[in-house]
Amino acid sequence: MHWNRRCKAMLGLIAATPLVLANTVGPLDPKPASPATIAAQRAAAQALPADDGRDGEFAARGFIATLADPVIKDAKGRPVWNLAAYDWVDGPAPASVNPSLWRLMRHLKRHGLFKVADGVWQVRGFDLANMTVVQGQTGWVLIDPLTARETAAAALALVNRELGARPVSAVIYSHSHADHYGGVRGVVEQADVAAGKVAVIAPEHFVAEAASENVMAGSAMSRRAQYQFGAGLSPGPQGQMGSGIGMAVAPGEITLIQPTDTITRSGETRVVDGVPLEFQIVSGSEAPSELNVLIQPSRVFLSAEISTCTMHNILTPRGAKVRDAHAWAGFLDEAATRFAPRADVVVSSHCWPTFGRDAGVAMLAGQRDNYRYLHDQTVRLMNRGETMVEIAEQVTQPPALARQWDNHGYYGTFNHNAKAIYQYYLGWYDAVPANLNPHPPVERARRTIALMGGANKAIAAARKAMKAGDYRWSSDLLSQVVFADAANQTARALLADSYEQQGYQAESAIWRNQFLAAARELRAGKMVNFSNQSADMIGAIPTRLLLDSAATRFDPAKLGGRQLAINLVMPDRRETAGVELTGVTMLPRMEAHPAPAATLTGPRQMMLALLFMKVPLAQLEQLGLKVSGDRAAVEAWLNSIDPVGATFNIAEP
Repeated sequence: MHWNRRCKAMLGLIAATPLVLANTVGPLDPKPASPATIAAQRAAAQALPADDGRDGEFAARGFIATLADPVIKDAKGRPVWNLAAYDWVDGPAPASVNPSLWRLMRHLKRHGLFKVADGVWQVRGFDLANMTVVQGQTGWVLIDPLTARETAAAALALVNRELGARPVSAVIYSHSHADHYGGVRGVVEQADVAAGKVAVIAPEHFVAEAASENVMAGSAMSRRAQYQFGAGLSPGPQGQMGSGIGMAVAPGEITLIQPTDTITRSGETRVVDGVPLEFQIVSGSEAPSELNVLIQPSRVFLSAEISTCTMHNILTPRGAKVRDAHAWAGFLDEAATRFAPRADVVVSSHCWPTFGRDAGVAMLAGQRDNYRYLHDQTVRLMNRGETMVEIAEQVTQPPALARQWDNHGYYGTFNHNAKAIYQYYLGWYDAVPANLNPHPPVERARRTIALMGGANKAIAAARKAMKAGDYRWSSDLLSQVVFADAANQTARALLADSYEQQGYQAESAIWRNQFLAAARELRAGKMVNFSNQSADMIGAIPTRLLLDSAATRFDPAKLGGRQLAINLVMPDRRETAGVELTGVTMLPRMEAHPAPAATLTGPRQMMLALLFMKVPLAQLEQLGLKVSGDRAAVEAWLNSIDPVGATFNIAEP
């Protein structure tokens, strides 16, 4: 097999998604909604604002067509996406779904090609994100080419079928999250980019931030993302109900082509394939590298992900760099006062558009007030000495803000975001010395359960709490029992039941997913982990950033404190790197070390295969990798680097 193809196959994305899997709930069926949950859903429905039908009309407006076959497959015929996965969402909300979340999914389930304005369309429902399509003089300008090669290609095929085939003249990445760039090779070829036929535009620091999230911290995030997006949960009234901003994450191949043009400041303009564009830099809000764009001739403002059909996350449950809520509100204010007044439509990289200049300005202003209120009230209480958890209980959304449907917490929540704002300013420590150095979870759980008089007493108290509908307390008690003794099947089963009811009641789709994913794993065991470190994405990231990521997996104990250096020579990239092992750290530099113990010479993909795929050195030598010097030193170094990814426990120790 050709080395390049083999490397890509070995580094391919492994994923599980609720849109393509069936019968994955596990051997124990979900429980029905309890009387307490039914009562909670009834109360939630009564508290909702009046529905004037506007969101439904906006979500349907401009529909042109969708695919006749709803299943999108990869090159080997394996399904990666099912457009029809939520067609069953209709009628009144079942007792196992929060009525507000049910309403949202009735709109989010729409899929296909939609006309937004003259010369601007969106493909929605083909992935977690939307792909925005702008007609240039010679071809299509695509904004956010989805997560995966396969879904992006299917989206572009639909565009060409319905609007007439045209080449892609430019791609714009709105920000550094994979669902906004990962499908790029499904719509353009690297050779056309290299030849200058296709421009790739991104905000400043895009590649570094994409590497930070998807490679440096990719393993931990991908495991936690299973909970956030409900991987392994089938769509259904007792299963996955979307992700708040879309359905789910497509498990196809994530790709990346490096930008050819960078936007660095708000107000910067470009004429892209004859289309005048004006950009707003909003980095540090929803993503550390992010831009919005005003499509001037069509009077369409794309607000990327600083505004969607829901309140967003200041800190995502899957993990990310905590975001600046104060700056976020400021960017929304700038968008509402500087950009949206010049637009007749506001679109985002998720959800549906807001049509009408006044409606667009009002939407942005309302979301601005939502984030600013959350920020200011959190900081006010923080400065009074309230702790993170105390603030999260006190800062609730005012009715004036809750009347705007897109301020509801289908993705982020007031509770979670208040804690994130506290963390942004003060970190995790609440200044209570007892919390400065507590026992780790398992030891704490064992001591707590012993003090309570044993697991049976804790379980009895949890049953009483569950009967009263106090699932927060019951899950707290039962989690302690499980962490003290993971083999306690009674506690595991009850904890799963407790989590499940909290999932049913959650308005936030990703809170629901996390509760239900935990319930599933307690009943049926851990899901197979998936990684977002695809071969193509890694191939597009600079070598130094990749070596820095590998250094975070270096275990000095395995090297026994040995000090040595290894040089990596990559003729295909005209690069040489030196790796110095100091006995406690691994220090990569993009220059040769003057006194290496050994030198490896070969294509960069072989070096990455050693470090990321853990392919045996001898196997790569047979394929042409050259080793000069102390081969045993190379083996010792490679053995000291942990593998990528791990399906670590979350709901249990």
